[in-house]
Amino acid sequence: MAQVSWSPSSLLDLDSIAEFIARDSAHYASLFVQSIVAHVEKLSECPRSGRVVPEYGREELREFIFENYRIVYRVRGELIEIATVVHGSRQLPQALP
Repeated sequence: MAQVSWSPSSLLDLDSIAEFIARDSAHYASLFVQSIVAHVEKLSECPRSGRVVPEYGREELREFIFENYRIVYRVRGELIEIATVVHGSRQLPQALP
Protein backbone atom coordinates (compact mmCIF):
# COMPACT_ATOMS: atom_id res chain seq x y z
CA MET A 1 0.00 0.00 0.00
CA ALA A 2 1.41 3.38 -1.03
CA GLN A 3 1.75 6.40 1.24
CA VAL A 4 0.00 9.65 0.29
CA SER A 5 1.59 13.04 0.96
CA TRP A 6 0.53 16.56 0.07
CA SER A 7 2.94 19.13 -1.36
CA PRO A 8 2.90 22.51 0.39
CA SER A 9 1.36 24.14 -2.69
CA SER A 10 -1.42 21.53 -2.89
CA LEU A 11 -2.31 22.28 0.73
CA LEU A 12 -2.49 25.97 -0.18
CA ASP A 13 -4.76 25.03 -3.09
CA LEU A 14 -7.04 23.17 -0.71
CA ASP A 15 -7.10 26.13 1.70
CA SER A 16 -8.00 28.50 -1.14
CA ILE A 17 -10.83 26.25 -2.27
CA ALA A 18 -12.15 26.03 1.29
CA GLU A 19 -11.99 29.82 1.71
CA PHE A 20 -13.86 30.35 -1.55
CA ILE A 21 -16.63 27.90 -0.68
CA ALA A 22 -16.82 29.22 2.90
CA ARG A 23 -17.97 32.60 1.57
CA ASP A 24 -21.33 30.89 1.09
CA SER A 25 -21.12 28.08 3.65
CA ALA A 26 -18.38 27.20 6.10
CA HIS A 27 -20.11 23.88 6.72
CA TYR A 28 -20.14 22.92 3.03
CA ALA A 29 -16.51 24.07 2.65
CA SER A 30 -15.48 21.69 5.41
CA LEU A 31 -17.45 18.80 3.92
CA PHE A 32 -16.02 19.45 0.47
CA VAL A 33 -12.42 19.41 1.68
CA GLN A 34 -13.09 16.25 3.71
CA SER A 35 -14.48 14.60 0.57
CA ILE A 36 -11.41 15.52 -1.49
CA VAL A 37 -9.11 14.16 1.22
CA ALA A 38 -11.13 10.93 1.44
CA HIS A 39 -10.92 10.41 -2.32
CA VAL A 40 -7.18 11.13 -2.33
CA GLU A 41 -6.61 8.56 0.41
CA LYS A 42 -8.10 5.88 -1.86
CA LEU A 43 -5.09 6.35 -4.14
CA SER A 44 -2.97 4.47 -1.60
CA GLU A 45 -4.68 1.25 -2.70
CA CYS A 46 -4.40 1.86 -6.44
CA PRO A 47 -1.88 4.62 -7.24
CA ARG A 48 -2.11 4.33 -11.01
CA SER A 49 -5.89 4.50 -11.13
CA GLY A 50 -5.83 8.10 -12.37
CA ARG A 51 -5.20 8.98 -15.98
CA VAL A 52 -1.93 10.40 -17.26
CA VAL A 53 -2.26 14.20 -17.32
CA PRO A 54 -2.66 15.09 -21.04
CA GLU A 55 -0.85 18.44 -20.72
CA TYR A 56 2.31 16.79 -19.41
CA GLY A 57 2.21 13.31 -20.96
CA ARG A 58 4.44 11.82 -18.28
CA GLU A 59 3.58 8.40 -16.86
CA GLU A 60 4.32 9.41 -13.25
CA LEU A 61 2.01 12.48 -13.39
CA ARG A 62 -1.58 11.42 -13.05
CA GLU A 63 -4.89 12.99 -12.16
CA PHE A 64 -8.42 12.28 -11.18
CA ILE A 65 -11.43 14.55 -11.30
CA PHE A 66 -13.46 15.33 -8.21
CA GLU A 67 -16.54 17.40 -9.00
CA ASN A 68 -15.08 20.46 -10.79
CA TYR A 69 -11.50 19.97 -9.62
CA ARG A 70 -8.49 18.20 -11.06
CA ILE A 71 -6.31 16.53 -8.45
CA VAL A 72 -2.86 16.07 -9.99
CA TYR A 73 -0.40 13.71 -8.31
CA ARG A 74 2.98 12.06 -8.80
CA VAL A 75 3.59 8.36 -8.37
CA ARG A 76 7.07 7.68 -7.02
CA GLY A 77 7.29 4.02 -6.15
CA GLU A 78 5.42 3.60 -2.88
CA LEU A 79 4.89 7.35 -2.48
CA ILE A 80 2.03 9.36 -3.96
CA GLU A 81 2.51 13.12 -3.79
CA ILE A 82 -0.43 15.40 -4.44
CA ALA A 83 1.06 18.15 -6.61
CA THR A 84 -1.90 20.48 -7.14
CA VAL A 85 -5.66 20.83 -6.93
CA VAL A 86 -6.99 23.02 -9.73
CA HIS A 87 -10.48 24.02 -10.83
CA GLY A 88 -11.24 22.38 -14.15
CA SER A 89 -11.79 25.74 -15.87
CA ARG A 90 -8.21 26.84 -15.11
CA GLN A 91 -5.03 25.89 -16.85
CA LEU A 92 -2.49 23.77 -15.08
CA PRO A 93 0.80 25.45 -14.23
CA GLN A 94 3.62 24.92 -16.73
CA ALA A 95 5.79 23.44 -13.99
CA LEU A 96 4.47 21.58 -11.01
CA PRO A 97 6.00 22.06 -7.58
